[in-house]
Amino acid sequence: MKPGYCIVIPNYNHTQHIEHVLQSIAPLSIPVIMVNDGSDDVTTQLLDKLPSQFPFLEVIHLTENQGKGGAVMTGLLAASQRGYSHAIQVDADGQHNLSDIPEFIRLSQQSPDSVICGIPDYDESVPLGRLIPRYLTHFWVWVETLSFQIKDSMCGFRLYPLKATCQLIGNSRIGKRMDFDTEILVKLYWQNVPVINLPTKVTYPEDGSSHFQLFRDNWLITKMHTRLFFGMLPRAPRLISKKFKRASAEQRDTHWSATKERGSTLGIQLLVWLYRVLGQWFFRLILLPVIAYFVLTGNKARRASYDFLRRLNRYQNNQSPVRWYHVYKHFYQFGLAAVDKIRAWLGDIRRKDIIFHNVDAFEALRQSGKQKGAIFIGSHLGNLELCRAIGESDSKLTINALVFTKHALKFQAALDKFNPKASVNLIQVDTMGADTAIKLREKVDAGEIVIIVGDRTSVTQFGRVNYAPFLGEPAPFSQGPFILAGLLECPAYLLFCLKQSGQYHIYLEHFSDSLKLTRTHKKQQLQSIIERYAERLEYYCLKAPYQWFNFFDFWQKDDQEHIQRTIQQQEKHHSDDN
Repeated sequence: MKPGYCIVIPNYNHTQHIEHVLQSIAPLSIPVIMVNDGSDDVTTQLLDKLPSQFPFLEVIHLTENQGKGGAVMTGLLAASQRGYSHAIQVDADGQHNLSDIPEFIRLSQQSPDSVICGIPDYDESVPLGRLIPRYLTHFWVWVETLSFQIKDSMCGFRLYPLKATCQLIGNSRIGKRMDFDTEILVKLYWQNVPVINLPTKVTYPEDGSSHFQLFRDNWLITKMHTRLFFGMLPRAPRLISKKFKRASAEQRDTHWSATKERGSTLGIQLLVWLYRVLGQWFFRLILLPVIAYFVLTGNKARRASYDFLRRLNRYQNNQSPVRWYHVYKHFYQFGLAAVDKIRAWLGDIRRKDIIFHNVDAFEALRQSGKQKGAIFIGSHLGNLELCRAIGESDSKLTINALVFTKHALKFQAALDKFNPKASVNLIQVDTMGADTAIKLREKVDAGEIVIIVGDRTSVTQFGRVNYAPFLGEPAPFSQGPFILAGLLECPAYLLFCLKQSGQYHIYLEHFSDSLKLTRTHKKQQLQSIIERYAERLEYYCLKAPYQWFNFFDFWQKDDQEHIQRTIQQQEKHHSDDN
């Protein structure tokens, strides 16, 4: 690690986990400054002994308790005086995943002037009482910055650039207690310090202790938000201008695979908990502001929705303009579909709510037993996850889904929370190669079903597409799913699940007995197959256009001139608003 980095740990009567914290830091060879914030004699004596066990540790003693913020600021100023350029704030109670420290430093080395903020990814140990106040604070921070760039202002795991931070401490009043973490972050944002958000696991130890005092600290936080709100008002024109400059700086479109998954596992779990407690109709009301947030902050997805709905109108010779409420409806349907997926895995969707079309095709697959499986080619139209959940309850059908490990992991983690079976038949891959084909061939030969989507282009490669008419204009469709289907040498079906009039309609169409391609006519056959798929996708899309959940430029040319792939864009825009 570069010598310009150190770690600052405030400590007020934390003894249970402090040695474990230091043992976790030791392999990283990073100096640690621990600030004893007026702890009792037992803690002070323990801290005095630790430097002999951990030579990289320096302990600074405060004779009187200053509060968490006071201790952290003391440590930051001391780090600056000792010549460090950056300091990583870590709690002493063992909550933080310290193995993420190298990633904090890597991001900081790429953007030395930025503050790197941890976004907590909680496990089941988090007390529910901690969640609601966090979301209230998130709301006020978004108001105070007129931005959604700060994803979580309360996590005490972050990396500061010391020059800008110490200047702010010297020139501004910063809260010294539980109001510190939020206030210093908002004021750094006001000072044009870039913010990069980094997801990190946070665990609440069973024997951990908290120094949060309900009435005192909530009163301090209330006063802090009042100060910050009125401090925002004169800065509002500059903050708004800053927001628009950031948006206009996005000059090049990105590939769908470079779009980061939005939301958090915890947020999805909280929404589903509200659904289970309050019921469907109350939940629909709660979902209204949640979807409004995603519409307002999802610039690229919002533009993609406008573009799709305009193309749809042109194709249908509909002269009506696309309004904001049409886009909102599009997003809202996506929110409902996400909850329906979890409802399906909870068993809340009953058979009477489902209408199977082409029942003979389903029955033929059941009767085939273990003789031969099939491949289902689906899409991001409707609710494909619902089909897989229903298949789980059918003892005669084993349905596997091919997913890319780089995407949709948060939602899958939420599914796992409510039903571990949700991951049982997932086949997670990084790329479509020979290993993938062999694995899927084994599934099909065992009489199982494999689901793969046909409406996403390659995650890693350019040009592996065929263009086919879709809603009146050529759109790129990946060759990979159809070539893979041919290699499996099994029957191929098209699968769609649409929600219509409150019921779930599952359409299964026989597509081909085999999609195996001949060497002499491979290009022509592949083009014909993809055009047939695009035609059927278009047919069902017109049945339920608001259930088209490809929130990116679907008609974008698939070449290096027009789009950028995953890795570089994810790193470049790591700090961008979703």
